[in-house]
Amino acid sequence: MTLTEPATAAAVTASASTAASTPDVAPRDYHLTPDEIARFDAQGYLVLRGRIPAELLARLQRAAVTWIAEGRALAEDDPAASDYQWATRGGERRMFRVDYLHGKGQPASLELLGSPAVLGIAESLAGPNAVPTYESLVFKDTGDGAAIDWHQDAEHPRTHRIFNVDVYLDASRAGEGALRVAPGSHLAPVDVCQLQEEYGWDAPGVIQVELEPGDVLVHDVMVVHGSEAVTGNRLRRTIYYEFRAAEQIAEEGPWDAEWVDRRLRLLPLGLREHARANPGAEQFAWNIAPGLAPEVGDDEAAELRIAHLVHSPGSYCSAGSVPFTADDAEDEPGASGGDPTS
Repeated sequence: MTLTEPATAAAVTASASTAASTPDVAPRDYHLTPDEIARFDAQGYLVLRGRIPAELLARLQRAAVTWIAEGRALAEDDPAASDYQWATRGGERRMFRVDYLHGKGQPASLELLGSPAVLGIAESLAGPNAVPTYESLVFKDTGDGAAIDWHQDAEHPRTHRIFNVDVYLDASRAGEGALRVAPGSHLAPVDVCQLQEEYGWDAPGVIQVELEPGDVLVHDVMVVHGSEAVTGNRLRRTIYYEFRAAEQIAEEGPWDAEWVDRRLRLLPLGLREHARANPGAEQFAWNIAPGLAPEVGDDEAAELRIAHLVHSPGSYCSAGSVPFTADDAEDEPGASGGDPTS
């Protein structure tokens, strides 16, 4: 079993040729640089230090406290409990994920979505018709450092970039279950079971990504990644926003045009919330194609939770480390929307 060798300049060119070219949009400060885009295409991930402004980071941290507390307070048979994912470890029930953040009463999630810090990445990699396809908070609770085996979030034909913007609310350290990434492994499907059996966590070229609160990790949904088990770990919370080009979804699914329109309606709400919370700051100039520009309805609450129902299949090995099964995949919004618990 071998992973892709560290990328060369030729690999950068080959990878870029299979990704959608970025449309001719005038560069602004919040866009990725050509070098950053080339590194992302070659390696399958990109670290952006201090990307999230301190004030927004603080609001997101407070929102995360509320989301987790509200999820824990729900009875298991409450219909709202389906948005909160749990696992049983060591005989104890542990929550590790909150889905559909925008409909949970904390405007910071929409502010983040509408921020130049996030949409600048999305437009740089997916073009002006970037669709926000998933949003979730994933966390490793204090003392709950369960392993997440090697996996690829989703497999696809690689005609366009599909990626997650991972916003770190807490520090992630090597030796404390920090995310491990196999650079260059995103260019083709990988037998993650064989990888795990042959190398464990020490496959050639694998790195541990250390991050600080406010840092952003952008990762291709096909890059191989995971994290080993640790004990006595500190709380680590990460917000995941996945993006895909509307053109890619139209060509390859798994959603239809109506669903894309509903997801695109989140962006005007995010832009509005970012402008409200940051009146003196630079705002994102949305370049959506006129034919895709959505009309937001009067019932804002109805716009904030758009269920997925179907997902792009990922590549996983140990079912014990994955918070969903084939039986409940239609109801599980984590099947392709970022790490189960990175």
